[in-house]
Amino acid sequence: MPGIDKLPIEETLEDSPQTRSLLGVFEEDAVAISSYFSQLFTAMQRIYDAQNELSAATHLTSKLLKDYEKQRFPLASDDEVMSSTLQQFAKVIDELSSCHAVLSTQLADAMMFPITQFQERDLKEILTLKEVFQIASDDHDVAINRYSRLSKRKENEKVKSEVMEDVYTSRKKQHQTMMHYFISLNTLQYKKKMVMLEPLLGYMQAQISFFKLGSENLTQQWEDFLTNIGTSVQNVRREMDSEVETMQQMIQDMENTSDPLYMPDPDPKIIPVNRNLTRKAGYLNCRNKTGLVSSTWERQYFFTQGGNLMSQSRGAVAGGLVMDIDNCSVMAVDCEDRRFCFQITAFDGKKAAILQADSRKDCEEWIATINNISKRIYLSENPEEIAARVNQSALEAVTPSPSFQQRHESFRPNTQGRPRAVRSGSQCSAGSDSPALSSLSLDSLVAPDTPIQFDIISPVTEEHTSQMKSGAQGRINPFGESGGSQPEESEDSILHQLFIVRFLGSMEVKATENVDVIYETMRQILAARAIHNIFRMTESHLLVTCDSLKLIDPQTQVTRLRFPLSSVVLCATHQENKRLFGFVLQTAGGGVDGRAVTVCYVFESNNDGEKICDSVGLAKQIALQSEMDRKATQKERDMNKVKEKQKEELSKQKQIEKDLEEQSRLIAASSRPNPPAADGQFLVLSNSPSEDSETGEEGQKKGESEA
Repeated sequence: MPGIDKLPIEETLEDSPQTRSLLGVFEEDAVAISSYFSQLFTAMQRIYDAQNELSAATHLTSKLLKDYEKQRFPLASDDEVMSSTLQQFAKVIDELSSCHAVLSTQLADAMMFPITQFQERDLKEILTLKEVFQIASDDHDVAINRYSRLSKRKENEKVKSEVMEDVYTSRKKQHQTMMHYFISLNTLQYKKKMVMLEPLLGYMQAQISFFKLGSENLTQQWEDFLTNIGTSVQNVRREMDSEVETMQQMIQDMENTSDPLYMPDPDPKIIPVNRNLTRKAGYLNCRNKTGLVSSTWERQYFFTQGGNLMSQSRGAVAGGLVMDIDNCSVMAVDCEDRRFCFQITAFDGKKAAILQADSRKDCEEWIATINNISKRIYLSENPEEIAARVNQSALEAVTPSPSFQQRHESFRPNTQGRPRAVRSGSQCSAGSDSPALSSLSLDSLVAPDTPIQFDIISPVTEEHTSQMKSGAQGRINPFGESGGSQPEESEDSILHQLFIVRFLGSMEVKATENVDVIYETMRQILAARAIHNIFRMTESHLLVTCDSLKLIDPQTQVTRLRFPLSSVVLCATHQENKRLFGFVLQTAGGGVDGRAVTVCYVFESNNDGEKICDSVGLAKQIALQSEMDRKATQKERDMNKVKEKQKEELSKQKQIEKDLEEQSRLIAASSRPNPPAADGQFLVLSNSPSEDSETGEEGQKKGESEA
């Protein structure tokens, strides 16, 4: 007999929509078999009950056998042997339909018993298992729904224990019932052939033994045919027994290995988290908003397909697209009163989905899988191997051998009086140690044990910033913004470019003359995130203008941070992952001792980070050109002022010379003797009214004395 399709017992615990769909096909096939065998049973019952109707009943049986190949069994394959065998049976039964039969006893034992046993025992057993499985499935759904609604703030250990025990019992009951139900449906495919052939075999043997019809050749021919059919039936029975034994052993093995999986939140020490997955499937609760503040949760089967996240409801034939997770971002979130929630945001930031897993392990595996898919690791030939290598390198990156601190201590006594090591001109990739960088040069970039800031502390509003300016002059916040007065950004700036970025972290650095400090900061921040399982990132809008860089809250449009463009000294992207970029900000007198503070900020963008660096470079060029134009204008103004001042001084000099000439003329005129007046007095001339008045009085007195 050819191979028979069967239900996969190993997938009963997962209970995926594909398995349910395949189960529906088998159930539909069982209904069709039950309907067909009911008709066959009725036909054989008529043979047994009424000898008078033997001819009509055998004719109906022959007709049903001829119609077998026309039946639309969902699991029926192109079995030519079975079809041809039934056609031969139909032909013989049609020839014997004219013969009367008084074979009640033989027919009852050889024909009616197998089909009656199949009808009353096997088919009813399948119906009973179907009802029990449906009840177990409903109980499991109720238990899972109750478990999903467990509160994380008002958690009662007794209630939690009862709910988890209920989930364990219902899941185990569903799993065991489903496995036995699958065995019955798989066995039905074998019994269908046996029950189809055994009654016919008994009927034909009874007919041959009773009537002794036909010639010896015809009888010998049909005996050989029936012997072959009997051998085939025995082979099918042995195959069925072997398959049943294999499935029973599989059930026993799966019951032993699946016991820890019945718990909804297994211990990660027993079942560790796998962070190297590039494909994952399972049930999740999806939050759907029904209003401004209200929402509902729907349990669906989610699975990844390439770079897409798909979902499928139970009973659906195929899944639907949820979102494209290439270049997306995923992070764990605190959502309402639910545990184990995470949020997926599309690459353009316009679409987001909040999902809830059944356990912390499942939540972390989903986050790691989506992160791996977001990096397009699935496109490689060995995605899981590459994902394992990437995760391993990230874990090893934060603790290179020897560590920063060990190297710093070991080299400290030998560095006195020795010139600083010269860095190689080749650039190193973030996340891997460059052979050109010595331990001293790494320490010269980033100090050992430097703390890392992974999130923005609080949003900075314009009003709060003005209060900080007026209340705390000269104070520096943790992100390098000066508390002193800052010039307001010009509204007529010729450059306004907006980018969607996510803040990865920042830390204080030492060097500002080489982009290697940005690569080293990226390596340490990414490694620290991987080690401490930090996946949450703050999304902001980065506004690049000719005066500053601003981080704006996308929801409230409030400026979180403002970096003066003049303080940005370096900007570079990751050498391998171009979506990562960073810049170095230097503020004068920001430290406690008045020294300059240098901080490196690292971001992840949806687009190419080089575009952002080019935009920052363009802004600095525009700002530099504006500054040069301003200085040229100021210089021209200063020169004009000098020229005007020189003109004023020249005019004053000319006026002084003119006054001196006039004074000299007056002095010369006053030195000549004055002609006497008519009354014998002299008239004295002076060059000023006061002198005129003084000299006039003296001259008058002299004139009077002379007279």
